[in-house]
Amino acid sequence: MSLGRTFTLNTGAKIPAVGLGTWLSEPNEVEHAVEWALKAGYRHIDGAAIYNNEEEVGRGIKASGVPREELFLTSKLWNHKRHPDDIESALDQTLRELGTDYLDLYLVHWPVQFARGDDQFPHDPETGYFALADIPLSDTWAKLEEIFRTTKKIRAIGVSNFNQHRLEDLLKTAKVVPAVNQIEAHPYLQQASLLEFHKQKGIHITAYSPLGNNIYGQPRVLDDERVQKIAKELGKSTAQVLIAWAVKRGTSVVPKSVTKSRIESNFEEIELPDEAFEKLNALEKGVRYNDPLEWGVDVFEEHTPEEVQAAKDNWVKLNWKK
Repeated sequence: MSLGRTFTLNTGAKIPAVGLGTWLSEPNEVEHAVEWALKAGYRHIDGAAIYNNEEEVGRGIKASGVPREELFLTSKLWNHKRHPDDIESALDQTLRELGTDYLDLYLVHWPVQFARGDDQFPHDPETGYFALADIPLSDTWAKLEEIFRTTKKIRAIGVSNFNQHRLEDLLKTAKVVPAVNQIEAHPYLQQASLLEFHKQKGIHITAYSPLGNNIYGQPRVLDDERVQKIAKELGKSTAQVLIAWAVKRGTSVVPKSVTKSRIESNFEEIELPDEAFEKLNALEKGVRYNDPLEWGVDVFEEHTPEEVQAAKDNWVKLNWKK
């Protein structure tokens, strides 16, 4: 079991090395997944407002019987609640749905600001493009710092999906250094230079999608024959090997599953031999599974303006109805 494996944040708090991710979990699945995970020994549950399942997560926590003080709960502030006047009410809703008085970690989900309102994915009614807002990230962060300093609702604040440049911009005005940056990371997308930057700044990385995902139909790391061969040689599952790789790098990791046997298997502690670790390191290919270019923002600064525009236009063509 992985119970007890932790990393220390810049706040002094300890974040469990392996947590349960709840992204892309279907309705009525999450409650049982959370209950099973906590009974299996997990103590970190990673959620977000945009997953629209935090009430279920809360029910799973309650059903597990695990005391709140033993848990590490993460949630995230979605893109349409970035104005300082909207942030605390968004946080309060998350707390109500989870059934808790505080979060151990609250993250800015993306370095993207949508138009204010109740629509999680607002659009321009004429063009169909996603409606963006000009809200300085520094204003959002300052409000989170205020809540962090003056209330007991958040024990640490951080970000998600930030590259080095966006973090450097944030740090120019931040009075509180982010405790965590949650990013996509796996052998196909290792982001070694970003990992080193975080070490220098004392910012911990949590890796999401450690097995890959099927959002855009790309081949998953989990299905790579080379990864499967390494797992077979070690007598472990491919998921266990990929999770162990993430932990060996010094990152916490939040694999998602709603299957009881896989939830339990993913939590089994294994020591990845150096030779296997290096073989996985050799698989880097810069494949990013989660890059919502259709929003009209080059989040990771890896595309041309023409590519961004094409992604916006393609989304409207396929999805927009006035």
